[in-house]
Amino acid sequence: MGARRGEEVLAKLRDHPHEIWHRGERVTDVTRHEGFKSGARSLAALYNLQWQFPEEMLFDSPDSGQKVGRSFLIPRNREELKSISRMMKRWADYSFGMMGRSPDYLNRAISAYAGGAQFLAQADPRFGENAKNYHRYMRENDFSLTHTLVNPQSNRAVGPAGQSDPFLAARIKEERDDGLIIRGARMLATLPIADEIMVFPSTLLKSGDEDAPYAFAFAIPCNTKGLKFLCRETVDYGRNHYDHPLASRFEEQDAVVIFDDVFVPWERVFMLRDVDRCNQAYAATGAVIHMSHQVVVKNIAKTEFLLGLASLMIDAIGIEKIQHVHEKVRDIWVVMEAMRAFLRAAEEDAALDSYGVMRPAWDPLDAARNFFPLLYPNLVSIIQQLGASGLVAVPTSADINGPLREEIKQYFKAARLEAHERIPLFRLAWDASISAFATRQVLYERFFFGDPVRMAGALFTAHSRDQYMERIRQFLKLNIENPVADD
Repeated sequence: MGARRGEEVLAKLRDHPHEIWHRGERVTDVTRHEGFKSGARSLAALYNLQWQFPEEMLFDSPDSGQKVGRSFLIPRNREELKSISRMMKRWADYSFGMMGRSPDYLNRAISAYAGGAQFLAQADPRFGENAKNYHRYMRENDFSLTHTLVNPQSNRAVGPAGQSDPFLAARIKEERDDGLIIRGARMLATLPIADEIMVFPSTLLKSGDEDAPYAFAFAIPCNTKGLKFLCRETVDYGRNHYDHPLASRFEEQDAVVIFDDVFVPWERVFMLRDVDRCNQAYAATGAVIHMSHQVVVKNIAKTEFLLGLASLMIDAIGIEKIQHVHEKVRDIWVVMEAMRAFLRAAEEDAALDSYGVMRPAWDPLDAARNFFPLLYPNLVSIIQQLGASGLVAVPTSADINGPLREEIKQYFKAARLEAHERIPLFRLAWDASISAFATRQVLYERFFFGDPVRMAGALFTAHSRDQYMERIRQFLKLNIENPVADD
């Protein structure tokens, strides 16, 4: 089929509905449901954007010759890698980085799995072929993915095998000639309206037979029988774009995934019962690197948005001469330029891996993915501090068009804006900083790649500091051997 357009995305959601549950009711049509339809339209808009900028966002399929999404490209040189970055920035700019699970995020993951298929084939040749075939299938149909990799939070003192119910966490119930049967649950699938779900291996499995039934990777359609998505309460309340400019467009939704004896055919399995290989898969295939590449691009778009928003607020209410305001703009600007520098370093220092895939340099990406979650809450706090009580006193469109519209025109002016200009700006700032949508964004960024403490532990063990330690040892040795101060 090749690269899709938005109407094709919406038609598939209507014609092949998933089992999605929200507030105790099954959602029969996400393209019409109050809490889902706006997100579905924004997802469709991303696909339309591909055809508005085809030279930048599409490429010719090596198999069919059709135009396909560039986020599925397996880069073989630095320019191809940068072209993917430009494509991803176009999508990120559309939502100001608020759609953290736009399809390119997991398109990069499955492309990495296909590029590193030799790693999967070491366990079973079928698994490597499955990854390549699945990547081809996703690319040629331009389907979107959600994913899940975290076990439900119950007794966190023990692993999945130590829970009171061995099927609390999704595990293999049965192996058959034609495939697997999976029962249990996983967290946390963002964008449950995607076409397919990639069930990633958990990276927290312990070695040993007890965790083997929980060690797997596969991908299946989201409308597979027995697959259920239990969504959190939406932060899109069905209001208009004026009142909720971000939430009414970019609500992605998050869901717990329930596997009620779900069948997975063998051709969709990529790893099985190999705890060590599952724990190594992200790094070995380069998936985490290519996913992080997308995230840094998204974070640049998000920080650019906050800088522009803060600057308009400052100008509107005339606080550009106040020194603490300068500090706040500095803080946003520094984060933006740091993220750009991380991206540039990752791309300029990219190198071919052992599978012939051009990988961005890992160290700057790892720094970026540890850096941004620490700083994003402060960036949002800056918007709150600049807006102060002005973020609370923001009339709605109903107020503006109601009996008090003349009073609103008089009392809601800013230093440089009339009320009809100031109010939408501050409603945008409200939705970016203190609304339910904004709070979810902060939590999302805090834990984007997992527990920050565990991420710090992973960084501590993964990056050698020996060369820096050795420089200090040599300096200390010199002081010991030559204790007398030089004349």
